[in-house]
Parts: sequence; C-alpha cells; structure tokens
Amino acid sequence: MLRGVLLDLDDTLIDHHGAVRAALDLWLPELGVASTSETSALWDEVQERHMVAWRERRVSFAEQRRRRLRDFLPQIRIPYEENDLDPIFEGYLRAYESSWRRFPDVDEALAALGAAGLTTAVLTNGTVEQQRAKLAKAGLEGRVGPLFTVEDLGVAKPSPDAFRLACERIGLEPARVVSVGDRHDLDVLPARAAGLRAIHLDRRDAGPHDEPDRLTTLTGLAAALSR
Repeated sequence: MLRGVLLDLDDTLIDHHGAVRAALDLWLPELGVASTSETSALWDEVQERHMVAWRERRVSFAEQRRRRLRDFLPQIRIPYEENDLDPIFEGYLRAYESSWRRFPDVDEALAALGAAGLTTAVLTNGTVEQQRAKLAKAGLEGRVGPLFTVEDLGVAKPSPDAFRLACERIGLEPARVVSVGDRHDLDVLPARAAGLRAIHLDRRDAGPHDEPDRLTTLTGLAAALSR
C-alpha cells in the first residue's frame, strides 16, 4: 500500500524554468545584452554542466555559480574580472528570486494527497537555504512536509541512495513511496532503482513519451496514484 510521496521542487512545485526566463529578461539588459532564445539556451547549458559538479560535491555552490559565469559571459561578450563574478551573479539572483512562483496545480494536488492520508516530503538537489526560501516565497512552507537536500543527505539525485535515505528519514519503506518529478534522469530512473514507484511529471511534454507512468500536470496525480 502506498504511504508516502517524495516531491521534487524545481519545475515540479516551483516554476524554476519560468523564473529563469523572467530573470534573464530582467538581468541581461542590465548588462547591455538582449535576452533571446539563444542566450536562454546557453544559460541552461552552462547551468546544467556546472550543477553536475555541485551534485557530485566536487565544488561549492558559490563556485559552481562562478564557473557558470566564466563560461557564459565571454560567449555574450561581457568582459569581467574574477572579483566581479559574485556581484554579477547577485544581479541575476535578485531577478531570479523575485520570480519564484508555485504552479497553479500544486494546491489541488497537495489537498488530494492530504485527503488520501499520504505523507509528503520534498527531495531536491538545491541548497537548504535557497530551497527553503523558495518554499516560503511560493507559499508552500509547512505544507509539503520535510525538505531533504544534498546538504542534508550527503548524496544527490541521481544516486538511488538519495531516495533510500529520504525514505528512511520519513520512516517508510521505499516500496511504499512514490517519487514525483520533472527530470526522468534524476527523479524517475534512480527512484525505481531504489525500489520506489516513480511518476514523471513532464510539464513541457518533452518525453520520453514511452514512459508508462507519465503526467503533464499535477492535477491527475491523485488518480494516477490510485492505479
């Protein structure tokens, strides 16, 4: 019998993708650069590359931010000095933080999970400080159960150990827990390897489309869990 749900945060509960787009639209013109689909794609690429190093605990969170800028700024032709990197990133961060919002389908889904008597928790690869701030800004603080991050667990998704440890923290066997998240590689495959059920929340309909446990909105989550 299903007893618990591990929810991803970014692009599952919080519209991280939309917040990044809005932040770039605010921040890049301050640097004298137009925000375009090309600059957005470049930002996404360097972010993912260096977040891998953070997830693997090879660099600090602050250093992965600096590395992103070292790759990004030369490609948009913005000169910089090493001492400029943290202040430059602060400009982006202010815009990003001002754009945090929960998705419109989150309230209904949380209500349905609560009505079903399911324990919920958030498993995310971000820092404790930033992810707690997102929950507070989006009106989700105290509504989603405990927050587990790589800093708490000592291991990040996609390691199956992240899921096993999170289940241990909430006192449930993995077989009684489902993982729900937007990343098939981070939230679905490793969760199944850890013994959980997993649902891919594919909000942007990017696939893989042959995934049998796939939703494009949280609205259908309670019904999917009952199957």
